[in-house]
Amino acid sequence: MLPRLIFNAIVFAALFNLANANAESTDMKIETEVFGTTADGQEVTRFTLFNSKGHSVSVMNFGATLLDVIVPDREGNLGNVNLSFNRLDPYLAGHPYFGSSVGRFCNRIKEGKFTIDGQNYQVTVNSGKHHIHGGKKNFSYQFWLGEAIEGESEVGVRFSLKSPHGEEGYPGTVTANALYTWNDQDELKIEYSATTDAPTHVNLTNHSYWNLAGVRSGSAMDHIATIHADQWLDVDADLIPSGQLNEVGGTPLDFRTPTSFDLRLDELAHTKGYDHCFVVRGEPGSLRRAAKVVDPKSGRGLEIETTQPGMQLYTANHLPGNERSNGFASHEAFCLETQHYPNAPNVSSFPTTLLKPGESLREVTIHRFTVE
Repeated sequence: MLPRLIFNAIVFAALFNLANANAESTDMKIETEVFGTTADGQEVTRFTLFNSKGHSVSVMNFGATLLDVIVPDREGNLGNVNLSFNRLDPYLAGHPYFGSSVGRFCNRIKEGKFTIDGQNYQVTVNSGKHHIHGGKKNFSYQFWLGEAIEGESEVGVRFSLKSPHGEEGYPGTVTANALYTWNDQDELKIEYSATTDAPTHVNLTNHSYWNLAGVRSGSAMDHIATIHADQWLDVDADLIPSGQLNEVGGTPLDFRTPTSFDLRLDELAHTKGYDHCFVVRGEPGSLRRAAKVVDPKSGRGLEIETTQPGMQLYTANHLPGNERSNGFASHEAFCLETQHYPNAPNVSSFPTTLLKPGESLREVTIHRFTVE
């Protein structure tokens, strides 16, 4: 038998080493690396946020863009569930808004026209005869300043951008911020905020493409979705809202109970799939459930909560499957873009997107990754 003093020393050492090991395993951290350089010589940083489980998300300051999201399946295997490129050049050349922060106004504005205080404005027309996603030099194609943040319960990056008066035809100089945080509950929180020095319209969203089975796994249309919405926005042939709200009941847009994306996909021939804005149930401005999607193969789930009034479901109908989309093809992912309603500047009954001096826009969306 070991002498009691030696035995106690061995036990103490073992407990000390275990405690240190646990301490190391519970450290959240941020790693940075140069991701590339823009045409005007600005160095783009890739920030990778790790929680204590080793699960991670990556973001970069070009376009305040979400890159990889590495989370486990039901077997504990880690995989990326967000469509992305592994180098900067494709983001500079033009891409399908993979993970982008979209603004100054995401989605569509009819004919790119609106009126503020009796003054008519014409913004860039870049989608047929309409305006989409902020125009040609939108927030997705701009360099944002990035600042790493390390807190007790989360790590993150705060991006900031100043959009000058007249950019893409919009009035007012807007200062926009995108705050990404990641925690031990595998919650990715995205908070957008903005201020202006003159009345203008602002509508910000993140445009990530998700495949919970993992990227390169093929179609995501077998995923099972629940969307907490009783209504959707009626639109014309150009997907411009009429101002009418339609009930989801009896339509392919009824996801009030768990339903696979592909169950009624063939009923949407005009849009080649889903490209519709839902009215999120509950009070806009309050954080509330918007959607839940589960991949039955991997067991990965995604739960979304938001303060935004609406959410656009897009089933990647037009991904070309070539270099521009990193080889990803139609229906290999889905987007759930929380936002204000398309064409809100021209529909008085919609929640307003008008931002005035002295006011501050703030919208929060949480993406919670789970395993079932």
